[in-house]
Amino acid sequence: MSEVFTKSMARNIYYGGSAFFILLFLALTFDTASEVPKRDNHEAITEQVALGKKVWEENNCIGCHTLLGEGAYFAPELGNVYTRFGESTEAIIGFIQSRPVEGIPGRRSMPQFNLSDEELQAIAQFLKYVNGINTSGWPPNIQG
Repeated sequence: MSEVFTKSMARNIYYGGSAFFILLFLALTFDTASEVPKRDNHEAITEQVALGKKVWEENNCIGCHTLLGEGAYFAPELGNVYTRFGESTEAIIGFIQSRPVEGIPGRRSMPQFNLSDEELQAIAQFLKYVNGINTSGWPPNIQG
């Protein structure tokens, strides 16, 4: 083998490497496109779940909580709260309703949003829906 690195050798490495990474990109894109439909549970999205997402956004819940790893780390992860609360939407609603108006002096606490019964039911259904998303094991433990 030659001791000299020629232009044609560099060109071959460039074209070969480019072809390899383009093929790798296409293979990973195809794999992702074939896996996403298997994870999708869009049939479970009801009007109540959509309203729950709207309530979630209007009250900026993600400003304190994380949802499937996205959001602020001030308050607990809520991606698995439905499982954590014993698979009970009533427990989620009860927890939200039990928040004191002023919060708990001397510690961080969730504010009372004074949500209507319809909004409470919707946010609970939204959190139940999120709990059913196939996240490949996220969050890594039941505490979130």
